Amino acid sequence: MALHFERTEFDARRDRLMIEMAEKKLDAVVLFAQESMYWLTGYDTFGFCFFQSLVVMADGSMTLLTRSADLRQARHTSIIENIVLWTDRDNANPTLDLRNLLNDLGLLGARIGVEYDTHGLTAFNGRRLDEQLQTFGQIVDASGIVGRLRLFKSPAEIEKAEKAASLADDALDAALPLIKQGGDEAKILAAMQGAIFEGGGDYPANEFIIGSGTDALLCRYKSGRRKLNKNDQLTLEWAGVFNHYHAPMMRTALTGKVSRRHQELYDASLAALVAVEKAMTPGNTFGDVFDAHARTLEAHDLTKHRLNACGYSVGARFTPSWMDMPMFYQGNPEPIAPNMTLFAHMIIMDSETETAMTLGRTYLTTDSAPKPLSRHDLDLIVR
Repeated sequence: MALHFERTEFDARRDRLMIEMAEKKLDAVVLFAQESMYWLTGYDTFGFCFFQSLVVMADGSMTLLTRSADLRQARHTSIIENIVLWTDRDNANPTLDLRNLLNDLGLLGARIGVEYDTHGLTAFNGRRLDEQLQTFGQIVDASGIVGRLRLFKSPAEIEKAEKAASLADDALDAALPLIKQGGDEAKILAAMQGAIFEGGGDYPANEFIIGSGTDALLCRYKSGRRKLNKNDQLTLEWAGVFNHYHAPMMRTALTGKVSRRHQELYDASLAALVAVEKAMTPGNTFGDVFDAHARTLEAHDLTKHRLNACGYSVGARFTPSWMDMPMFYQGNPEPIAPNMTLFAHMIIMDSETETAMTLGRTYLTTDSAPKPLSRHDLDLIVR
């Protein structure tokens, strides 16, 4: 088997889920999020673009419903022993296969939790699922039940996150010599991703963000490359990835002369990140972290140039995004606790002057101050 954790680690995760299920009086949970399946069993696939589901019973037994293309994938990468296939065919309705599976498992009339809030369950399939289960039993929304368990990292997971962070640093090291007048975004991107692959890392759950000139103000990947000018700005957001565990970083690098506006925005972003670090401690909430960011940028008269979130939890994630819940946004009551891996990003985009500045890195929370997982400092990058 291609397992990345000891069997005892998976057993402990299953036991934690069983406790949650007992507290919520659930006879079973029906999981659709790939990261939930991976965390619980090691099952590693992008086959969740089709219909598949992992049924977990109150006693901890598990059955996977999937397609034939993922049968060997599940056997090779997971601890799942019971695998049921639904057949690709014209007018196939795999939610009917799932209902039949639940019936075979003795769950007719049972209280069943469904993991609705995931890219692994489309609205189309969700509607078909509800049609099949509306008279089958007591169906409740169990979205987030595994996600919240995943928020708190075990020592073995922290090792994965630290390796991912080291790969993120390697990617920046590979990019720095190429960030200069005439530097090609394509070569920068290739060097960064290549460093992660060469270090034994994985594809990220979403594309790296790279943009220069006016595109440096974008917070999403877009197609198209350009070469850097003598005085230019380059925004990069990337993640080191190891066994699907992500450690993102974010920087806006400059070529040539530092403009007054760039310096102002960098000073503000650094002050905001320092304030966020002070707030990222037990006793505070995710909302408190966001407020520290917002207050600092307000003091620099930059409220209209900031975003309405300044980071999020990270861990083992699958496409289309490495972003995990919970996020740093206003009023989020989730408490900060030890052993979380959290990405904080300060993003300031001044469209009036077409000036960009970003600064971000991944942290491991502790009993006191958070530990930055990057070996790089926070100095403004000027090449």
